[in-house]
Formats: sequence, C-alpha cells, structure tokens
Amino acid sequence: MKKLSLIAASLLALYAAGVQAAPTMMSAEWTAQACDAWNKDATLTDGLADKWIKNDKSRGYKIIQMYRTDCGDKYITEIKIVAKDGKAMCVYGGKQQTTALDDDVDYLMHAETARWNEMGAGEYGPMKAMMFGRLKFQGPKMEAMSVMGPFEAFLRLPGKIPSDQACPK
Repeated sequence: MKKLSLIAASLLALYAAGVQAAPTMMSAEWTAQACDAWNKDATLTDGLADKWIKNDKSRGYKIIQMYRTDCGDKYITEIKIVAKDGKAMCVYGGKQQTTALDDDVDYLMHAETARWNEMGAGEYGPMKAMMFGRLKFQGPKMEAMSVMGPFEAFLRLPGKIPSDQACPK
C-alpha cells in the first residue's frame, strides 16, 4: 500500500508540474489574455467600433487602465484600443505604458478583487457597479453610459480568463 501511495504521489507531482498555473488577475500576462479575449468578443469589437473608438482626440487610440483596489495602485495594467478594419481592436495588453491619461477619452477603473469577480460572473453590470461604488471609474462617464452593453462585456472579462487571485507583483 505504501508503494502505491508513493507512485500516486509521484504521478500527481509530475502532472502538477506539467499544468501551467493561471496568470495572476490583472497582471501583465492576464491583461494580454484580456486583450485577446476583447478581440474575440463582437460586443466589444463591433459595439465600440462607431462613435466610441472615434472619440480619441485624433490620437488613433484609446487607453483603458485597470487595477485591483485591494492590491494597491502600484501595479496598473492597460489595454490599448484602435480602430482597425471597421472594428475597435485591442493592440496591446500588459503593464501600464501610458503615464498621463486624457479623461476626455481614456479610462481608469479599479475595484476590489471580490467585486471584479462578481462583475466577471455577471452578478451585476456597470450601472449597479458604479451606482453603489463597487467600481471606481475615471474617464468620460457620459460616453461610457452610451455604450453600456459593450461596457458590461468588458466587465465580464475577469470571469472569462482563468486567474490566480494573488496580488500582481
């Protein structure tokens, strides 16, 4: 019996070593996956392709930065969205690159990890999240209100991308 237990433990260790851990939520790796998920979601790519993506002050892009409040604002990640082939496409997802956001066109969002998980699971959408202070938000609020469907699809990304719940480093 002891020999069988050792074999089982060895096999389990080999299996565990071969399984890749999920990235930490809102780490650079996770945000790169969020960028890929954005590009596969028609609600985001098509739903934001018209007026939303065109509000960029002629820079050719919009920035969305995000972080987990309980982990602190030392690790902010961002996605960069551009108009491409009639769609709003993510061309970068990773560590913060933009140091100064333009509140007329760019966004900064943060929430407690538990709240990101709730929004990701579809427990509530952006209206409730903002109204009850569960999601802190900077940026063009009226613009965000005009695209609630796509905004909700964005908030669902934490529920679509497997993640470790440790704070990013």
